[in-house]
Amino acid sequence: MNYVRDILRTKDGKIQTISPKATVYEALEKMNEKEIGALVVMENNKVVGIFSERDYARKIILQGKTSKKTLVKEAMSSHLFSVTPDTTVEDAMVLMTGKHVRHLPVFEKSKFVGIISIGDVLKLVISNKDFLINQLSDYIAGKYY
Repeated sequence: MNYVRDILRTKDGKIQTISPKATVYEALEKMNEKEIGALVVMENNKVVGIFSERDYARKIILQGKTSKKTLVKEAMSSHLFSVTPDTTVEDAMVLMTGKHVRHLPVFEKSKFVGIISIGDVLKLVISNKDFLINQLSDYIAGKYY
């Protein structure tokens, strides 16, 4: 069984954040530069939201707003669902699917320790499936270890 902590170990540990007072344009520039789909919105060392590509589409583009004049705090998602490092990957997937979110902040004893995305979860699931397929192929081919 895999846990959220297993996903966090595969990441570089650099959490990309932005201030709620930054413009949406600045957030988009940073997301583009880092090739990521979301930023953690931090204020006074506290997580206050997440700003994602989905937020940009729904709260800026479809509302006819401009990214250079709108602040992140006006477009971010502030009602967050979160997990702990001890949450199973399966439970994280159920939460993401059930709540229609693609990113989950990770908290350990109320301390923010990272963020996982649906892409991170899928990479781990695919890796596990690939490993199992290779093991079964070796077994069928008679390659015993």
